[in-house]
Amino acid sequence: MRILSAKDNNRGQEEMVGFALIIILVSIIILAFIGFSLNNHSSQSVQSYGAQSFVQSMIQTSTECTDYYGYVSVKDLIFMCNSGTLCSDNQDSCSVLNSTLQDLLNQSWNVLGGGPIKGYSLNISSDTGNILGIISGNLTSSSEGASQDFSEPSGGNVNIVFNTYL
Repeated sequence: MRILSAKDNNRGQEEMVGFALIIILVSIIILAFIGFSLNNHSSQSVQSYGAQSFVQSMIQTSTECTDYYGYVSVKDLIFMCNSGTLCSDNQDSCSVLNSTLQDLLNQSWNVLGGGPIKGYSLNISSDTGNILGIISGNLTSSSEGASQDFSEPSGGNVNIVFNTYL
C-alpha cells in the first residue's frame, strides 16, 4: 500500500485546476459562437424584410410618366417599357423608369456612407429578356434580397430581383 505524499496531492490539485480552466475556456467559446450565430441570423432576416418591403413599395410608387388615365406606377411603367410604349407626353418609358428607380434607390439605400449596406443590385427582366439592371456600391459576398414575380396584362411574366450587400 502506497501512502500519498504532499507532492502527489499538489500534482492532483494542479491537474484539477487545469481541467477546470479548460472547461471554462471551452464554455466561453461555445457561448460566443452561439451569440454570434443568433445575432447574424436576426440581422439577416431584418435585411431581407427591408428588401422585400422596398420592392413592394417601389412597384406602387407613382412616376412622372402619364397615360390617358393619369400618372403611372412603376409596375405599369415596367409593362410600358417592356412593350415599347411611350408616355402620353412622348417620353421614353424606359428612360423614365431608369431615372425614377435611380432616384428611389439613391434616396433609400445609402451605400456611400459608413452604414451597414455596402451596395445593391436591381434587375428587372421579362420572358422576352432583360428590361433594366442597376448596380451601385460594393457587391460583397454577403447579401440579402427579395424577388417579386407578376404577370403582364399581355400575358407575359416580369421578375424583379433586388439584393442588398452587407
